[in-house]
Parts: sequence; C-alpha cells; structure tokens
Amino acid sequence: MTSDDERIALFLDYENLAIGARDLTGGALDFRPIADALAERGRVVVRRAYADWSYFEEDRRMLTRNQVELIEMPQRMGMVRKNAADIKMAVDAVELSFERDYITTFVLGTGDSDFTPLVHKLRELNKRVIGIGVEASTSALLTAACDEFLFYERLEGVETKKPAKRATKRGSGRSTKSSDPRTENETAPEPETETVAPAEETDLDALITRTLAGLSRSSGGPVLASMLKRAILRKEPTFSEADHGFRTFGELLRTLGERGVVEVHQGSAPGDPEVTLPSVGGDEDAAFELLRETVERLAAKGPVHLSGLKTQVRKQQPDFSEKRFGYGTFLQFVRAARARGFVEMERDVDAGDHLLRPAAVRPSTLPSG
Repeated sequence: MTSDDERIALFLDYENLAIGARDLTGGALDFRPIADALAERGRVVVRRAYADWSYFEEDRRMLTRNQVELIEMPQRMGMVRKNAADIKMAVDAVELSFERDYITTFVLGTGDSDFTPLVHKLRELNKRVIGIGVEASTSALLTAACDEFLFYERLEGVETKKPAKRATKRGSGRSTKSSDPRTENETAPEPETETVAPAEETDLDALITRTLAGLSRSSGGPVLASMLKRAILRKEPTFSEADHGFRTFGELLRTLGERGVVEVHQGSAPGDPEVTLPSVGGDEDAAFELLRETVERLAAKGPVHLSGLKTQVRKQQPDFSEKRFGYGTFLQFVRAARARGFVEMERDVDAGDHLLRPAAVRPSTLPSG
C-alpha cells in the first residue's frame, strides 16, 4: 500500500438500498458491483451495513461473505426503527472521521435526503463523500451534496429486470405471435446476450480494460502500472500474472500492448510505466458505423430496442466487444455512438427499454459506400 491510496469507509443504509434494488432488479441487492466500483477508487478499510437483519436473512449471508460488518438495529415499529438506524449510522460515521483520521473518503449507500446534513458535516471535516443509491428512490438534495454519486443500476454488473413482459403488454391490442414474425425473430436471440457476457467478465483482457477504464474516469490523472495492479487486486484478490504465464505484471502489460489491448508509455518513475487505453481512432469509428448499419437494417423491419442489439451486431462481426474501446457496458458504447452522431436513442417508457434509430445525417468520419 502506498500513501496516495484513498482509504474508504463504506456505510450502507441497507433497508433503503435493498428495497430500491429489489424494485429495480426483482431480486436481492448484489454487493459485488459496489465493491468493484469502490476498488477502482481506493482501498476500502471499513465496511458496515445497518438494518434489522431478521428481514434480510439471505442478504446477511451474502454481505458476510463480502466482509461487511453487520450492525443490528433492534426491532421497532415503522419510522422509529428507520430513524434509529439513520441516527446510529450518522453517529458512527462522524465518530469514525475523528478516530480514524487516515480515512479520506466516506461512501454512504442510501438515497435518503435525511443523510444530507451528514454529508455536509463530513465535507466540513475535509472528507470526500461518495453516495450510492437507486435513481428512482434517491433524493436530488443528497446527490447534489455529495462529491460524487453512483447510481446502483448504472454500475457494471447490475442486471435490471428484463422488459419482455412490458413489451408484450404494450402490444396486447394486436395479435402477439403472428402479427409481425420478423420482429419476433429479431427479439428471439436475446438469451444469447446472457450466455456471451459471463465469458467476457472472466477474460484477462476484459479485466484489465474494465479496470483501466474505471481508473481513467475516476483518478483525474495518469494511470500507472502500480495503480492498475492495486485496483485489480482489490477487485480480484487472488489475481496473479503468473497464473497467465507472465513473470511480472510489467511483462503482462507489454504483451497486451503488443496486441493493441492497452498502450504502455514511460512513466514519471523508472519501472512504473503509464498505461492507457489504445487510441483506436478509426477502429472505433468503424465499430460505431457497424452499429449504425445494424440499427438501419433492423429499423426497416420494425422498432429497434437495445435489448438483443449486441447479439445482432455480433452476427455481423463475431469478435465485437465494446470493452476493446474502453467501455464498461454496451449501453455506454451506444451512448458514445449517439454523442458522435451515428445513432439516435431515446427511452421507450412503455417497453422499459431504449429505442434506437439510425442518425438522420450520416457522420462524415467514414467514407460512404
């Protein structure tokens, strides 16, 4: 550990966060995406979650496996129980800020505006404050008060409810199975997306590029090889370059650099090079153009939704991966394509999904035809 590591204390208002996550995903809160996001920002030295754990039997086992200290709140009724948990969490956070002055960042997992005064107090004490909450149940007062706010559903690895049932309901005024067989054929491959993603998540290239992209977004400066290795170890404590056939982490990075996965440059300190994502330039534009052409082809048959679109892109280019260009998710890649003028995208509230169209004007970055 070096002196420039952020030391993080995590406090979870678990009832608030878990209920929001359940409404969002249809299941229990997954702690792993939170742990990964914080690993990119520093070293988590305190992990505490506050709740009446008799209501969260499965969750408490999951949190215990992730080394989270469970703070039991005595069972009381309604708002009394809620206020007791809020007060206990606030008092503990302020107390810790005085007792452990090496802690530089406090992460509050809640969307409750009642914690806004706590955020102000921690910032007065020269602490950085990051919030984590579900967007639909998070107060605008709280997000504005924090130095950074992470919406749970936007964290990499969080899977929200599938929109299939809503989409069927929307089309209930028509014959659902026979009205448009072409549209049915386009949406049928959606399960393929689920079978492809896990393989990427365990791939060495994806681990390196995802972590590097996260550090590049959050560090505000150059990412050194030593920083990258520490962030990877915070995500995957058992990681070792030797398991992949390399003697040193530097040798691994040089090999990835030769393959075009990352770029390695001379850093400020000898033996600790700077690592960046490749300047893909035209390759990225070609990927955006592939997306635009896929959307254009599908749009001729019916509405094009984000769900299942990655599968359709891979039918045209089987080795396509947004992570090659430094994007953590396919949605981030599509948003970048929209910003560059390759596609248009808007939220389809009825379907609970994003609706895409090819851009009205073809971008001039690539020759037409």
